Amino acid sequence: MRIFLLTFFTCVLPIILSGQTTGGRTVYTFLNLPASARLTALGGRVISVADDDINLAVSNPALLNPRMHGQLGFSHSFFPGNIQHGYFAYGHHFTKLGGTFQLGVQYVDYGELAATNIFFQEEGVFEVKESALALGAAFPIDERIQIGANLKWITSTLANLQSLGIAGDLGLLYQDTARSFSFGLNVVHLGTQLTTYSGLDNLREPLPFEIQIGLSKKLRYLPFRFSAVYRNLNRWNIRYDDPNQENGTIFNGEEANTPGLFSRQLDNFFRHLLFSGELLLGARENFRLRAAYDHRLRKELSVQGFGSASGFSFGVGIKINRFRLDYGRGNIHLAGGINHLGISTNLKEFKSRQ
Repeated sequence: MRIFLLTFFTCVLPIILSGQTTGGRTVYTFLNLPASARLTALGGRVISVADDDINLAVSNPALLNPRMHGQLGFSHSFFPGNIQHGYFAYGHHFTKLGGTFQLGVQYVDYGELAATNIFFQEEGVFEVKESALALGAAFPIDERIQIGANLKWITSTLANLQSLGIAGDLGLLYQDTARSFSFGLNVVHLGTQLTTYSGLDNLREPLPFEIQIGLSKKLRYLPFRFSAVYRNLNRWNIRYDDPNQENGTIFNGEEANTPGLFSRQLDNFFRHLLFSGELLLGARENFRLRAAYDHRLRKELSVQGFGSASGFSFGVGIKINRFRLDYGRGNIHLAGGINHLGISTNLKEFKSRQ
């Protein structure tokens, strides 16, 4: 039964699409933060791996599957500046409906910030918080293809200003289990502001809309799975050329060496790509080592003249008894990175051992 997705496509999606704009700054960018420690270790997004991890469905709703039935997950990440970010998710499979559903809550708390006047004199503090409540579902089309959708209700508070929004994700997953290969297609953050911070409808800001494709391949003779995601399929040029890193023209009139057109286009192409890998150890793959590389993050946040691990991430996951523990480290900048902790379990295991 696919009433949920049919309703989404026919009724909700036209409303969401009407609010889309291109270019400019976006709101609710916290939706792009890695929701779990595993995702942080794998570069922030994996859209073509369907196992029993309920946290992956936030990246692509089509990843929801019966193995996630009863799965309960909680993750919390620590950012520099005492910024707190977390995600809670629960999965449930309905046999009669033929689909798997999820309920997720994502939140971010930026803490207390100093309120100052034009003379930089402190006059108090204010808080900034954002959250999103997500309901998702996925249904199989045939033995290899599955489709899914997320619907999110978003709230954002910036001091005494508030905004409400609605967003949706659409996903598709193709799996060839015989070859241990899978392919994912994802359209994220289709949405609009329902109320703006200013209260004026003509000042609506766009959401971080994005189209992504990805693939995963598990090697035949090695317990290793490789994944790649191509982001921003809807936009080719995503380069940010920092003027502080451009040599410009030197004093004697000679032009400094600058990248040619081919080099710039090649660099732009790789900025779309995210590479990750996961080493699956043990008979039941209970111990996992993870790493990823984000070329765009490294190019944008590396500091010229200083070595750093910007763009690289890593992590580990281990299952102990009924619980899976995960840790992820995302290296963003010389000033700091993300430490992410996660714990998940399956409620069915507690019932079966009573």
